[in-house]
Amino acid sequence: MLTLFIRTVILYLAVVLAMKIMGKRQVGQLQPFELVVILTISAMAAIAMQNVGVPLLNSIIPIITITVMQVILSLINLKSEKARGIICGRPSIVVENGKIVEEELRKLRINVNDLLEQLRAKNYFNIADVEYAILETNGQLSVLTKSQKRPVQPEDLQIQTKYEGLPTTLIIDGKVNYENLKKVNLDESWLKKELRKFGITDVKEVFFASLDSLGNLFYQVKTAAGRGLK
Repeated sequence: MLTLFIRTVILYLAVVLAMKIMGKRQVGQLQPFELVVILTISAMAAIAMQNVGVPLLNSIIPIITITVMQVILSLINLKSEKARGIICGRPSIVVENGKIVEEELRKLRINVNDLLEQLRAKNYFNIADVEYAILETNGQLSVLTKSQKRPVQPEDLQIQTKYEGLPTTLIIDGKVNYENLKKVNLDESWLKKELRKFGITDVKEVFFASLDSLGNLFYQVKTAAGRGLK
């Protein structure tokens, strides 16, 4: 039992390390060959976890080999557009100038209902509103609507807008992020002073607080249940 536990921990760490080396991507963003790599690595680890008679190196060596091959392929993709087209394929235009490209749908073996379903998933319920639709190499559909169907932007109305940067997190679960405070040229005394304006005397009572680019402080105090956990 102890041997099985140790083997499982080692294989788990090997798989996590392999995933980390291969980069941060969600399943929906993976190229087909990347998904195959992940499934293969998982299968290699599962075999050694289930069968104690299989030497641990019989799984670890293939996992390392596949990870290295994946990194090499990723580097080739970065350096060569031609190789990227061969390995990952190329995006396919399925709607062009407001018209469905039937020939492209046949090549991809996608029917009109599949296309309409993907458009609805992107909140486009009327295909008449679509100017271009491109099926990306990872299977995601990118959509460009017709100009008269797009939401109005401030630029269209010649309205000047203020710069909006990312909010800076200052407190999480009652703990002050001093590094972020320093980045915005503020200190803990300023933060406590601002919180006192809202009747908060203890930073530990704050569940979350952030400062936006306009200097507005957002905060949320802990609930009674949350305070009870401390």
